[in-house]
Amino acid sequence: MTYDTWSIGELAAGTGVSVKTLRYYSDSGLLPVADRSAGGHRRYGTEAWERIRLIRRLRALDTPIATITQVVTGERSLGDLVAAELEAVEERLTELRWRQATLMALDGCPGEERLRRLELLARVQRLPEARRTLTDHWYRELSGAMPQRRLDIMIAMLSPDPPQDPDPDTALAYAELHLLISTPGFTRWTSDHDQEMRDAPAFYGEIDDAAALTAAAVTQGQPPSAGDAVNAFVSAHARARREPDTLAFRAYLHGLVSKSSGFDPRLERYWALVGAVTGGRVLNMTVAHRWLTAGLSLSIADAARAKRFF
Repeated sequence: MTYDTWSIGELAAGTGVSVKTLRYYSDSGLLPVADRSAGGHRRYGTEAWERIRLIRRLRALDTPIATITQVVTGERSLGDLVAAELEAVEERLTELRWRQATLMALDGCPGEERLRRLELLARVQRLPEARRTLTDHWYRELSGAMPQRRLDIMIAMLSPDPPQDPDPDTALAYAELHLLISTPGFTRWTSDHDQEMRDAPAFYGEIDDAAALTAAAVTQGQPPSAGDAVNAFVSAHARARREPDTLAFRAYLHGLVSKSSGFDPRLERYWALVGAVTGGRVLNMTVAHRWLTAGLSLSIADAARAKRFF
């Protein structure tokens, strides 16, 4: 016998879904009604069978009925649903990995240390909020000191994303970043010559070149030297101040940068922690600063010796 429409009981018998559930689907708009019987009962067409199959498959993935309704009514595509669900699963997995790293960091340590770590790690269990806390702090600290492009670069360096698969040490390092920025009197990362240079956009481009050369030298374990990195650093400052690169200017610049070389040790610790969190992808800027200061000193000594011979 060929059917054009089916009753709800016939759909239930053919699909294995209870009449009560099918009635709920129908009342929710998930099952389109094709017709009404002489007695006013709802009849369902062939589309209902396909809808039921799709609904059962999505329900097997624990998809909420409201979301399924969006898919079957065309408000949302199945591809969009899959992408959104995959993103949600990834976020949940990251949360679970962080919870695992947290519990591992708390396991097997003495009581007082466990309490200290618990207080520390409690700061970063809500990962999106933890990331915003870092970002907001550094935007407040740096927003008046440099052009927007440079500011965005520095914020990205100072506010790393929490690792998606942390080990206990990395989780502790990320948590300690939050402890440091919440410490009263934590050093602001600005200096007088930073303020002086903020209206010279080209300055930061040249400083980036000097920073790249310095990072390469430090990463390779090279000792401070009066080479390309120092020359690029001096050139950036000389151009910004419209001064010639002379021995006297290098001595003047050395005096400026030496004043800021005594960073708050907490700031140096902060950069070290950023390196730990990012797997060493971000250079410890206090180390780079000291490397450049020492290299500038060597360049001055070299220039002074050369001057004596002429």
